[in-house]
Amino acid sequence: MSMPIPGSEIFSSRPVDPDELARSLPSTLAAHTVTQEQVDALDPLTYEVVRHRLWSVTDEMGEALKRMSGSPIVTDANDFDFAISDELGQEVQVGLYNTMLVGAVDLAIYWTLRHRAENPGIAEGDMFLTNDPWVGGGLHQNDTMVFQPVFHEGKLFAWTSAICHEPDLGGVGLGSFSPAAQDVFSESLPTPPVKVVRDFRLQRDVADLWVRRSRVPMLVGLDLRAKVGANNVGRERILALIAQYGADTVKAVMKRMMGDAESRLRGKLGGLPDGSWTATGYQDQSHEGDRGLHKITVTTTKTGDHLTFDFTDTDPQAGVVNCTYAGMRGGVMLALLPILAGDIPWSAGGLMRCFDLVTEEGTLNNATYPAAVGRGPIGPAWLTGSLVAECLSQMLDRDLELGKNVQATCCGTWDTAVIAGLDQRGEQPVPFLNIIMEPMAGGYGARPHADGIDTGGLFCIPMGRIPDVEMTEFLYPVLTLWRREEPDSGGPGRHRGGVGASVAITPHGTSLPMGLVLASAGKAVSQNAGLSGGHPGNTGLDVVARRSRVAEMLAAGRMPTSLAEVSDELEPGQNYASSYLAPGEVLAMTWQGGGGYGDPLTRDPAAVARDLAEEKVTADAARSVYGVVLSGGGVDEDATAAERARLRDVRRDRSAAPAAVGTVDVGTGRRLDDNLVEVPTADGPVVACRHCGASLGTAGSLALAVHEGPPTDAGPQIIATAADYVDAPVVFRQYCCPGCWTAVWSAVVPADHVDSTGGPARVAVAG
Repeated sequence: MSMPIPGSEIFSSRPVDPDELARSLPSTLAAHTVTQEQVDALDPLTYEVVRHRLWSVTDEMGEALKRMSGSPIVTDANDFDFAISDELGQEVQVGLYNTMLVGAVDLAIYWTLRHRAENPGIAEGDMFLTNDPWVGGGLHQNDTMVFQPVFHEGKLFAWTSAICHEPDLGGVGLGSFSPAAQDVFSESLPTPPVKVVRDFRLQRDVADLWVRRSRVPMLVGLDLRAKVGANNVGRERILALIAQYGADTVKAVMKRMMGDAESRLRGKLGGLPDGSWTATGYQDQSHEGDRGLHKITVTTTKTGDHLTFDFTDTDPQAGVVNCTYAGMRGGVMLALLPILAGDIPWSAGGLMRCFDLVTEEGTLNNATYPAAVGRGPIGPAWLTGSLVAECLSQMLDRDLELGKNVQATCCGTWDTAVIAGLDQRGEQPVPFLNIIMEPMAGGYGARPHADGIDTGGLFCIPMGRIPDVEMTEFLYPVLTLWRREEPDSGGPGRHRGGVGASVAITPHGTSLPMGLVLASAGKAVSQNAGLSGGHPGNTGLDVVARRSRVAEMLAAGRMPTSLAEVSDELEPGQNYASSYLAPGEVLAMTWQGGGGYGDPLTRDPAAVARDLAEEKVTADAARSVYGVVLSGGGVDEDATAAERARLRDVRRDRSAAPAAVGTVDVGTGRRLDDNLVEVPTADGPVVACRHCGASLGTAGSLALAVHEGPPTDAGPQIIATAADYVDAPVVFRQYCCPGCWTAVWSAVVPADHVDSTGGPARVAVAG
């Protein structure tokens, strides 16, 4: 951990009280607002029309950016977002793109109102540029936001913002990913808000200063202008709306949108039982050369209509696997928006009033300057969101109606690979840099009523897309050998997690080695957890095939389909590494599917047979994990029943079981999840197995059988060897009901993982 730098604290932005912020504005900056009486006086029809018009503005801004940008990160992958905020920066409407950015946009505007209002001033025709993740706007320096004040009749009326991931903004590593970084000075320079447009004119000096840092200045310069253009679209549409309906009406709609989102979420929370849920996850390795595990933990407490997310006991900041406060907040919004607000308009300014964050400074997901944060959104912020989603899903699983939104963890991380080199296909060689975007096709987590979506995308980018293979080959000197879904990558369960996929590429059109940067997690410890006994999805794996036979195979007219065909020298890529890919060699990336829901031995055998026919699972997994025996293309029901009974006996024989447990009548039990119910008794409520009625104790101290074995006990989806990445022992840990041997909780975790923070209902093993 690097030493604190005095003076850097001024660039740390936090949520502010709107009234206090309004009072702090200088007299030279008048702000437009309305009274609560004006908000209450809105007629329903006008409210709905204007609300939907504001929603459409973010979509139009998105289309404008995509039409103007030349970066596949924007045009193909949709890794960007937009927001319309009120005069104080509170987010009124956000886009359906990268939802993690929602937790950061308002922080940058708050900071700008406090630190730029007097000098250099905030005026009509201005736009500001920032990539400082401590200020906000984005979650790491590659997230660059351009935002503008919108004035009406001389008063500050609103803000629009456009933000996207830039392919490279300097620093030691390609794509600004520096695997060995120990502080921010090895990464791209954080730039606090600077006025890049003044009086509606792009400031050439600032624009030149901006693109000069990049290895791909033309792309970065084009993206800068695209974001300026998208903001122009937003301003024009808002002013047109004001001209049609009046400023007071439009502002009243904006305020009511946030108020309605808040009240609807509070109403949903108020109808759920109070409780507390804890989840813990790990990042394996913090930087190049590290072999440690780094913990993030959250306790989610619901009291009445309010949530508290407490990250106390999260590990200190380390290496490159840190994010700022904005990243932690973005991780919370990643989970909250789809799970709790899927049926609520995404007026984030109102939704964020419904929770508090408790966190220690200097930790993995609240890193202090000058920590390295290049991995921020796709490491600690993502893991934060997955853990919060796990807690929220446990909370909602108690309710039959709201349980429809329960979801096991989706693909647990972004598998980063950056290649750069010289493209020699044209008359003149030209340099190139490409972030491989195929991992956009992650698997979604399973639900209580459905399998996860196969290669459905990323949980944090609802409108994400996977690049076109032919366009990738057109833009860069590579040949794609395969891109396919991977069987067994979805976590086994009563409902299976969505499968992930893999891609293999080889240089094609260059005679020189390419630089290769790898940055990912989830190879030693699963980051795509299951729920209610469901197993995690696959571990990730990156492999470079050295001294390959690919050129000879292609010359002979054979297309490789496996690494074993290609080379006898397969080099597993570390989580964080700087390497190379030479002509004739192959890079193969396998990224993660989603976690499973429920015990795999309770899955419908016909669904397993269908999965096998569709190559979603292998024959080995069908029998060894699901206990399904197939014969003549169909399910052998008698053999399947016998095999499942045998596998339950295996669980019994390998587990440390508590003392004999009694039974209770579960007919009056209240659902806790797929396997557990809470039953009222004369001595107080007890938790029981809903399948066999075994009395398991009280919430927080359950008498369950526990098994601990090698990670491969989870199934063939564990494709990486933990010892290749970390020194700490990693195990498959499974808790079962000692009455019927149904799996209640299953995970691949460090051997010293404390189950009271990771198991079902704060499990404490008895006996």
